[in-house]
Amino acid sequence: MVDMGDRSPSYRCGNCQTPIAFRSDLLSKNYVAKSGGAFMFSHAVNIIAGEKQHRELITGSYTVTGIYCSNCGQELGWKYLKAYQDRQKFKEGKFIIEKTKLLKEY
Repeated sequence: MVDMGDRSPSYRCGNCQTPIAFRSDLLSKNYVAKSGGAFMFSHAVNIIAGEKQHRELITGSYTVTGIYCSNCGQELGWKYLKAYQDRQKFKEGKFIIEKTKLLKEY
């Protein structure tokens, strides 16, 4: 597991409470995934990446990898590896995590 240092995680795996992301890495709350709403993060911790795959999403074509909790294996969302439209390039390297898969700390 990743050492959190002085920062405490704001988001944890909803299944096993492993730290997943920090509030400071949250870029947007306006994404949609399989289960509904999703967040975009610039960085995520304690995750395992799945195999690369091509996906046709609402906003275009992408190469992505599924992301999973490194502790319990729960599927959390995906990471954008490549965007094929210039206006979507900002998503490359970013993480989409489903709201229903996260536990938020206050």
